Amino acid sequence: MPDLVLGISAFYHDSAAALIADGFPLAAAQEERFTRVRHDSSFPGNAVRYCLEEAGATLADVSAVAYYEDPELKYQRVRSTYRATAPRGLTSYRRTLPEWRSWKRSATLRVRTELDALGLGRSPKVTARRHHESHAASAFFPSSYENAAVLCVDSVGEWATTTLWHGTGTTLRPVAEIRFPHSLGLLYSAFTYFCGFKVDSGEYKLMGLAPYGTPRYADRIRKHLIDVKEDGSFHLDTRYFEFLYGQVMTGKAFEELFDGPRRMSEADLTEREFDLAASVQAVTEEVVLRLARTARRLTGEKHLCLAGGVALNCVANGKIVQEGLFDEVWIQPAAGDAGGALGAATAVAIERGAGRDHLPGGHDAMSGSLLGPGYTGEEISDTLDRLGASYTKLDSTRVAPTVAGHLADGAVVGWFQGRMEFGPRALGSRSIIGDPRDPKMQSTMNLKIKFRESFRPFAPSVLREDLKDYFALDQDSPYMLVVAPVAETQRVEPEQSADATGLDLLKVTRSTIPAVTHVDGSARVQTVSPHSNAPYHRLLTAFKERTGCPVLINTSFNVRGEPIVNTPEEAYTCFMRTGMDVLVLGDHLLLKQDQPAWSEETDWREAIPLD
Repeated sequence: MPDLVLGISAFYHDSAAALIADGFPLAAAQEERFTRVRHDSSFPGNAVRYCLEEAGATLADVSAVAYYEDPELKYQRVRSTYRATAPRGLTSYRRTLPEWRSWKRSATLRVRTELDALGLGRSPKVTARRHHESHAASAFFPSSYENAAVLCVDSVGEWATTTLWHGTGTTLRPVAEIRFPHSLGLLYSAFTYFCGFKVDSGEYKLMGLAPYGTPRYADRIRKHLIDVKEDGSFHLDTRYFEFLYGQVMTGKAFEELFDGPRRMSEADLTEREFDLAASVQAVTEEVVLRLARTARRLTGEKHLCLAGGVALNCVANGKIVQEGLFDEVWIQPAAGDAGGALGAATAVAIERGAGRDHLPGGHDAMSGSLLGPGYTGEEISDTLDRLGASYTKLDSTRVAPTVAGHLADGAVVGWFQGRMEFGPRALGSRSIIGDPRDPKMQSTMNLKIKFRESFRPFAPSVLREDLKDYFALDQDSPYMLVVAPVAETQRVEPEQSADATGLDLLKVTRSTIPAVTHVDGSARVQTVSPHSNAPYHRLLTAFKERTGCPVLINTSFNVRGEPIVNTPEEAYTCFMRTGMDVLVLGDHLLLKQDQPAWSEETDWREAIPLD
């Protein structure tokens, strides 16, 4: 049996488990996909069980377990912060101190206790890795680069908020660090909170809102909130923030600086929120670009790897790519805390002598990030029969052309194939897909399928071989983490009024693929190759043969407030709850019009979290 190392991230948000075999990612999944609790922070027992089952192993077969951060060092930071801010933070400190003293300070012991309670054998000792080391290891070691600069930017780990590393072979060397409370991630989260979205999950909404506004507050942010140096290092003026003292991000000082109280969740969006989003996004891009330039200068490397929550800001990533600082940029698909499980395990595996055997193949080691559970045709049939569903089982060669026909006719399709994605993005295995040429498809899918805000953009999946015909991007983007302009050859002159502002900008057609073209003429691109996802590549190829267009809308197979579906039953339930027209589970095709009547005791949409 290969040398198995188990990685765990848990207890804060996006808990996950990952299993590394001889240095290669074998299985990884977030706990939320099993419990159906979005961003679940509990111990990832279900994810651990899945990873071991995928390997045909027990805990007794695991040589080491790695936890994604150092809880003792984190406790020192928490204690130091409360001391420095006393007496204002005293109430919060008293509320959180018992939990730190009882178990958080020794979280690795709790991890081992939880593992042993699974009944899967005796766990080896659990070792703690530094939070940013876990991010850096997840970014560099699975990449396809022998050498690279590695940049990790997030809210905070133990003390570090931004770190630069130099990766060479099987070695990661720290180069530079910025420490709490000076945090680009916390700056962005403060605006997320102030604009009425939920911290640690609503940041992508703020990013999506930014193109609707103008950055009229950017100078105010630079003058009062963040002092940015030429090398990308920065310093926050903590007088304007509340995160040092308790559970909220901003208070009266922030309100006075930005023209009034924060927007409450679900209140109407105003021009102020559009402009605040545009402003903090502009400042974030400026900082990230300066950090990337410094990474190039200090390491001399031609490749860059990214991880940490800020690396999920695909607009900022796109700016780095467009700048041409590096020959290529690679972003860990699970760039947030979930990916810390994979990084911690990989770091331990490398220390134990594992190599990077994937490098000669020229591809990264993430297997298209398709590291989650998959289901056999027999399991799908059994589920559908139990549910009383009506379906047709297609010959495998007919799946792609049949589904392409439905898409060309305007259908919205639930697409469930192979193993589930690891990370926040659906990449063509647990996806809802549609025709990007339909200018009404964005609002249709947002309001009738996803039940979410109309301004939220959708991403295009494009055949890798046709990338340059549709997007101004010169490198792969298999994990949907780079924004690029739509190619000039696909732009069209807007027929609607050029004076449109705010959400009225949604009505303006800008390209031949309007449903995936954002209001600034950009798109969050996913390139698809046979290596990254063969079934999805076949579907895109069939759609191109049918329509001449090698692009599809790709959004995650879920509705607002729910994690991406994991099982065939969850996929069928989501299909029946929404306005999807067609569901494809492996080679099983289901048409909405053929299904038995669907009813639930309560209106489940009333229970969707308003975040």
